[in-house]
Amino acid sequence: MIETSIDCVIFGFHEKSLKVLLIKRKHHPAKSLMALPGDFLDETIGIDESANNILKKITHLENVYLEQIKAFGATHRYPTKRVITISYYALINIENYNIQADYTAEKLEWCAVNQLPELAFDHQKIIESAHKKLQKKVRYQPIGFNLLPKEFSLTSLQQVYETILGVVLNKRNFRTKLNQMKLLIDTGKKQQNVAHKPAKLYKFDAKVYETLKEEGFYFKL
Repeated sequence: MIETSIDCVIFGFHEKSLKVLLIKRKHHPAKSLMALPGDFLDETIGIDESANNILKKITHLENVYLEQIKAFGATHRYPTKRVITISYYALINIENYNIQADYTAEKLEWCAVNQLPELAFDHQKIIESAHKKLQKKVRYQPIGFNLLPKEFSLTSLQQVYETILGVVLNKRNFRTKLNQMKLLIDTGKKQQNVAHKPAKLYKFDAKVYETLKEEGFYFKL
């Protein structure tokens, strides 16, 4: 008998680093290894709804950006039986959530994507796949804003994109493209309690984006 599970790659951005949320497994198989939050599919509801429920149950996260990646079905990816997993990735602003572990996990931990510990099953491959999909999509849809606070500086926004893509972006070109798209609202505020000259704070205008998208506009960085 083949069973189906769901595993969630939860990305966050903190201290100029792209991070992923991992759990320390409390039970066998792979007891005490770090792993992605996941569980077996609830066959009474749709896959997306099941993914959202699993995310809420294990981490108490809800109403977050969540997108399906693909299925992983290697014959021996799970040691005790045949399990195909459907993977998702989520994007959150770490500071906005009080994340808690459920009974299946000893603890939750944010780990840098480029400094991951030994992981259970094929979760390393799942994270790599999620990161590649994020790198592609972040260039043509404004999903990177989900990793930032509601109000942010242009420097912080550029750091998010540079960290995800693993490149250094030209500051002038980056800001010129953003200005041309007219998707940012100047809040009239500036950063507080910073050692350097305080920068202006902006907000992403989701309503303008949806309107422009209907008119055939494409976000591209």
